[in-house]
Amino acid sequence: MKNEDHLRQLKESIREIEKAVIEGVKEKQRTIGFNTSAGAIDMLEIILHQKRLLDVGAMIKHEWFNSDRKISEKFTSDFPRKDIIIGLIKKIESVRNIFCYGKLQPEEEIKKIIEHFNDLKKIFVEVTDYEL
Repeated sequence: MKNEDHLRQLKESIREIEKAVIEGVKEKQRTIGFNTSAGAIDMLEIILHQKRLLDVGAMIKHEWFNSDRKISEKFTSDFPRKDIIIGLIKKIESVRNIFCYGKLQPEEEIKKIIEHFNDLKKIFVEVTDYEL
């Protein structure tokens, strides 16, 4: 997928997360789970496309981030802030399925994932020069 398409989808995820915060995170846990996950993967794909480390036709699967073996297998090239970016995505993905399909989580846990996503956004803006 082209960066313009990833960016459009990323902005949609950001809008949905912002609306969820306004409406109340406890009632929007699933929305937050899906959109933090999708947005994080879009950010990573844009970064890797910019650095010419990922073919435009290739796709990153969110479930890879639940396996250290898969991460080291799939992300062999170096890129700016790699360890921090992958660490934040791992934190988001570690709760994605619980948020999307499981029982209601404590509000603090939901807010923590939003914080991780916002930290990832800051890094994304720094390494890509995109404005969000």
